[in-house]
Amino acid sequence: MTHTMKKLFALLCLTVGLTAHADAPVYGAELQGFDYPAPVANFAFTAQNQSLRMAYLDYQPTQANGHAVVLLHGKNFCAATGHETAQMLQQAGFRVVVPDQIGFCKSAKPDNYSYSFAGLADNTHALLKSLKIDKVTVIGHSMGGMLATRYALMYPKEVTQLVMVNPLGLEDWKAMGVPALSVDQWYERELGFTDERLRNYERSNYYAGEWKDEYEPWVQMIAGMFRGPGKQTVARHSALTYEMIFEQPVLHEFAQLKVPTLLLIGVKDSTTLGKDLVQEPLKSQLGNYRAMALRAVKTIPGARLVLFPDLGHAPQTQNFDRFKTALVNSLVALDKD
Repeated sequence: MTHTMKKLFALLCLTVGLTAHADAPVYGAELQGFDYPAPVANFAFTAQNQSLRMAYLDYQPTQANGHAVVLLHGKNFCAATGHETAQMLQQAGFRVVVPDQIGFCKSAKPDNYSYSFAGLADNTHALLKSLKIDKVTVIGHSMGGMLATRYALMYPKEVTQLVMVNPLGLEDWKAMGVPALSVDQWYERELGFTDERLRNYERSNYYAGEWKDEYEPWVQMIAGMFRGPGKQTVARHSALTYEMIFEQPVLHEFAQLKVPTLLLIGVKDSTTLGKDLVQEPLKSQLGNYRAMALRAVKTIPGARLVLFPDLGHAPQTQNFDRFKTALVNSLVALDKD
């Protein structure tokens, strides 16, 4: 992690009051009270006969290289967590747009909304069109990898390259025998959300068993919404998006991708949905990211794969320098192709 980012994390820790004896931070349902590390803009649009608002960060390069990138966040992440990657790409000459998807973080959480990856992709496309961005490299992490895949399938002529970082959706949980939960069941589970539960989950899956203080602000970013007055709203939208992830696998369409694709995979990841709902031997078969990545790269035409043997679900956070090298090398190779 760079010196600048260490100072940023220290500032974030101070901002949310993370000391040994401090009260836990409380945020609104749209992350009111949590400051992002870059100016937040808002895109007003209409979808599903509703007026909606999508928050986003827009990193303009000083010396533009003519390319643009959109970063798509994961389930337990927000636009703010993409800051270090966005800054790095900005410094390399890219314009970088990082939205909070509808239902997440600082974006709207409408009372009645039908979630689908196609709908979120369409929203993102509308945002980019409003910014007069016609072609992008799409980088998606975790759930964002599923969304990035759907975006590339829907708009192949407008995608320069698809990059998936430890994406969900490399396996079809329902087809494997994981029981489907109703939205009400997901909702009840989410009402029990705590920072301790998220921290333990992230330590095990995201960071290969290790924990650093610099990860904590991102835990509190999410946990603070569940402590706030909009807890029920946050839990309901979290339940709806869990259902979307479970019910809308994308791996069956990998062979239809028509854009250059890169997979960046932390092998020590074991993130999956419903692992606690099944018994052995199925439990041990779920979330094998090495095996899933090797299958995916054989299915996606012309795909490239970079494995990080000692990293987990969030390689861009756990070891940014190695992640940066792999990503930049790919983008440079793209310009040469």
